[in-house]
Amino acid sequence: MQTDEGLFPFVHSMKLDVNVSNMSVESAAVTPEQGPVEYRVSGLVFYSFVFIIGVIVNLTAIWVFALTTKKRSSVTVYMINVAVVDLTFILLLPFRMVYHHLDYWPFGDIFCRISAALTIFYPCMALWLFALISADRYMAIVQPKHGKELRNVPKAVVASLGVWIMTLGSTVPLIFSQADPDRISNFTTCIKMQDIIYMRHDNLVNFVRLIFFFLLPICIMIGCYIIIVDNLIHGRTSKLKPKVKEKSIRIIITLIVQVLVCFVPFHVCLVTRLLGTGEDGGFSTGAVFTTFLMNLSTVLDIILYYIVSKQFQDRVISVILYRNYLRSVRRKSRHTNTGSVRSMSNLTSAMI
Repeated sequence: MQTDEGLFPFVHSMKLDVNVSNMSVESAAVTPEQGPVEYRVSGLVFYSFVFIIGVIVNLTAIWVFALTTKKRSSVTVYMINVAVVDLTFILLLPFRMVYHHLDYWPFGDIFCRISAALTIFYPCMALWLFALISADRYMAIVQPKHGKELRNVPKAVVASLGVWIMTLGSTVPLIFSQADPDRISNFTTCIKMQDIIYMRHDNLVNFVRLIFFFLLPICIMIGCYIIIVDNLIHGRTSKLKPKVKEKSIRIIITLIVQVLVCFVPFHVCLVTRLLGTGEDGGFSTGAVFTTFLMNLSTVLDIILYYIVSKQFQDRVISVILYRNYLRSVRRKSRHTNTGSVRSMSNLTSAMI
């Protein structure tokens, strides 16, 4: 699979016939088509927003969880991984913004392939990290005694490393794929909005990847949440502190909403296009919109960071308070200056 903006790993910005081998390079080298101008403008604005906010949020998260947190836990390890994955994906956005602006891909073959592979890597990695966080919450609430043995930093590092190796192993081969319609345009296109029709011959591999990196982590999450809710309803967690329960419930709700909003539409659209018949793989508004939602996940993780870490909360609040402090200083300064002007005016009047 390969992917970029529009949908996923398989998309092309030129309308080509399936029997492209019978076409000459001259007739195939059509003008790149990223869709309507509105799509290009909205994509440019959207990715600019995600890039600015995402970089700030995830750099702050890495700083807080990796450098300033004194007592680390398994959840802290998972949060560092989430922030690193988010930041890696976000760093691709400037190249996409250039692509939206120029309407052609100026960065060559290799980087087109890397960008495509990373766009598949991100949701796979993010969903498995969410599954690990869900399992951690399950052990904290349902199995607090055994959880102390399993919920430690070394085991969390091993679990995270295993997910990295597993996900990289399934996506790195995409970089070396030989079947890439962008070759015809000499890689002046890399949006891959129409390439999905060329990937259907690999549907077996595509669906195995979907099962293992989408359905399986979601099933783990759902299973953990069902058991957690059942234990909370039947009062089997009375020994836990109310703060632990409240924190765990907030994390669960945040993960559910994020998966439903950002990742489920993306994968549903992927499946429908893989199974589609009689489609030319052309521009799809639904594909564009679901890809935007998937990218939005890198910004929404701020909610997860905020819930998990008191230090992250303090850091965000301190920034807000500092801004409020600056505003109050400015107001006082203006008030003082105004008062001084008035005093001078009164003094002048008295002298006259």
